Amino acid sequence: MKELLSPINDYVFKRLFGESPDLLIHLINDLRYDLPPITSLDILNPNIEPSELNGKCIVLDVLARDVEGHCYNVEIQVRKYGSWHKRGMFYLARTLSNQLDAGQDYQYLGASIGLHLLDFDLFDGSDAERQQAVWRFEMRDETQPNVTLGNILQMNLIELNKADRLGLNSSPLATWIIFFKHWQEEFIMTDVTYEPVKKALNRVKELSADEEARRLAFVRERALRDEVSFINEAKREGLKEGLNEGRMETQRETALKLIKLTEMDDAMIADITGLSIPEVAELRTT
Repeated sequence: MKELLSPINDYVFKRLFGESPDLLIHLINDLRYDLPPITSLDILNPNIEPSELNGKCIVLDVLARDVEGHCYNVEIQVRKYGSWHKRGMFYLARTLSNQLDAGQDYQYLGASIGLHLLDFDLFDGSDAERQQAVWRFEMRDETQPNVTLGNILQMNLIELNKADRLGLNSSPLATWIIFFKHWQEEFIMTDVTYEPVKKALNRVKELSADEEARRLAFVRERALRDEVSFINEAKREGLKEGLNEGRMETQRETALKLIKLTEMDDAMIADITGLSIPEVAELRTT
């Protein structure tokens, strides 16, 4: 039997949940178990364009809308970088703004909900942060958090590695964690009885037996590895040149290379080079 494809490969993730609305419904409900469950979804971007597989910084997310008009942006993220949260908030706000046509009443605006599964630890500064793996961010008052503007903008995060280390209470969400972290370990997965996760694992097995799916998953994985290598090389080159030349000029040259050779947004390039976002934006026009 061939080695199973990884469900944290974003191509596999999108095939898995973008083609199976019922699985996506279970994943959303299990992650937001304390909120009213959703019962049906329409997948808004089920297709995967060839350009997305080689696009270094394109995220193969799953965008869906429920019957009440609320939009869900669901993604797996394996790379940690300093501006990650800014990108997440940007796409969340854009999903919200794209809901209404010009002149449409705001009362028809649904919630924009981000669900991000992170294969890295995002919050690890304090002891309290290291003991929490599931997070929800909403619009709340700083001094009176019980006073809210509703959940029209909501970002849900789960740190998969931390959740696996901490061990969640027996629950559907805990079973999803087992799936994402231990899908290859048969002796663990045979004990899983939760039907949605069993179905997800069977779907991964089907994809793993498909030669074209295996090829495309590899193409996507290679593109992400190339991105990491390019970023690291740009940093090393920038540091080396910076010892001999002016730091600002080196930052600009590195940023120009990233603009030309990658599809990174301005925030990511600014985070890597040390320039400001407006400085990076100005370089795009030169």
